[in-house]
Amino acid sequence: MSQAKSQNSIAFVIGASSVGTLIEWYDFYIFGMLATIISKQFFPADAGTAALLSTLAIFAAGFIVRPFGALVFGRLGDLIGRKHTFLLTLVIMGGSTFAIGLVPGFATIGWAAPILVLILRLLQGLALGGEYGGAATYVAEHAPSGQRGFWTSWIQTTATLGLFLALGVIILIRSGQGVEKFSAEWGGWRYPFWISLLLVGISVLIRMRMSESPMFSKLKTEGKTSVNPLKESFGHKANFKMVLLALFGAVMGQGVVWYTGQFYAQSFIETVCKVEFIQSRDLMLWAILMATPCFVLFGWLSDKVGRKWIMLLGMFLAIITYRPIYKQFLFLTNAKNRIEKIDLTQTKVSEKKVIIDQKDNTKIYVVQHFDTAYTDGAVFKYTKTDTLHLSARFDPNTKADSLSSALILSQSLKPNVVIEKTMDKSSYWSLIWLVFVQIVYVTMVYGPIAAFLVEMFPTKIRYTSMSLPYHIGNGVFGGLVPFLGTLIVEFTKNDAHPNGDPLAGLWYPIGVASICLVIGIIYLTNKIDKDVMD
Repeated sequence: MSQAKSQNSIAFVIGASSVGTLIEWYDFYIFGMLATIISKQFFPADAGTAALLSTLAIFAAGFIVRPFGALVFGRLGDLIGRKHTFLLTLVIMGGSTFAIGLVPGFATIGWAAPILVLILRLLQGLALGGEYGGAATYVAEHAPSGQRGFWTSWIQTTATLGLFLALGVIILIRSGQGVEKFSAEWGGWRYPFWISLLLVGISVLIRMRMSESPMFSKLKTEGKTSVNPLKESFGHKANFKMVLLALFGAVMGQGVVWYTGQFYAQSFIETVCKVEFIQSRDLMLWAILMATPCFVLFGWLSDKVGRKWIMLLGMFLAIITYRPIYKQFLFLTNAKNRIEKIDLTQTKVSEKKVIIDQKDNTKIYVVQHFDTAYTDGAVFKYTKTDTLHLSARFDPNTKADSLSSALILSQSLKPNVVIEKTMDKSSYWSLIWLVFVQIVYVTMVYGPIAAFLVEMFPTKIRYTSMSLPYHIGNGVFGGLVPFLGTLIVEFTKNDAHPNGDPLAGLWYPIGVASICLVIGIIYLTNKIDKDVMD
């Protein structure tokens, strides 16, 4: 009877902790999932790649401040308790996310738009910096001895399930609205941010029913809680050494594997391979859905064989297979590699359409669509846009083909071509498989990490000590993967190779994971700490 009660108790702890953590991840992820639209809404319309890079930089800024959130809220968690601290982080995260959905676009308030979004994104990062350490510590301190990896792995699933929820909500809203309405200044892309307020409200009600961690309560009753968690965590040589070992021997590599497998993969498929919006997110959903149970599998396995070698094996597999996987992404989506015949009955070329620039009516855009359909069901759409500068105001009734050459002062040397690919079923499932493999690596490095970190540090400074390396490893090293990966590719572009080397961005996660792998092999122990009440 007592065992059944214990199981029910830990199940509630897991459920209540996980719902809140999942919602915080959802809040944090929707920004990255909508980066291409956000870049167009909060930056000048003609900024191009610079706008995307700026948006990714704002996205990364939320990760970079996570260690500061770990310090602030970790200290609170070790002083006043786990429960109240991650209630506070949940409210800050939800409020910031909702507010991002209220910020007017660049066309309305100019540069104030990206500045406000940056401030709110920083608040998100601070809140998330305090959330994970609290939830992981809270669950681990409730978990029975010998089952810590299994129970904490449920918390690990929330990061991926939060991404799954974010993708699902975005796809559902966009499918109902269509591209133009969804992408408008006050279009459907804002709804996922607003929905956050409802989700946070539900989670707060659930978490209010939670009691404090029994280990922390015991310390508080005995008067043994830390007086200065920051000083004890980082001022004592032995503990600070463990903080550094956790960061450079485990979490740094785990962070880059995680963000490459889920964020960089999705960004690469959409922006480099040009797979269309819905399909690129659908395939991520399938891969995530299939791989998520592996978090619990590897968490459970870590209770049997130890945490170290499971995590390091995940890093090793990522290091040796990332480039082959991403080469296959490019191969599968390259029109030159297609052997199927073009379906002439479905292939279409539209008439040229003239669009007047809203700010300058002597500047026009001539747009034409080319849809190439293949017999296997794939459709590659090309939208070609020529920019023309005229000597006089443009008459809207004039057709593009009848424009007088005398009116044209200049024309863009190279037309802008936007490509959108809908893949055939075979290629689609091949892409899903390649993403699935990467997310399995994520589950290997991430599934056991909470139990691993909890067991490294004493109870009275655990929240602070484990939060900092976790959020530096994930927030800084991991969170910078999309931005630095894109930036590295930009540096490889030149006149001879205008598109650069699309695989160059992978050297960053491969390099970081390699360093972490070597340090982990030499210095980490595979021993499981049975008693964390110390």
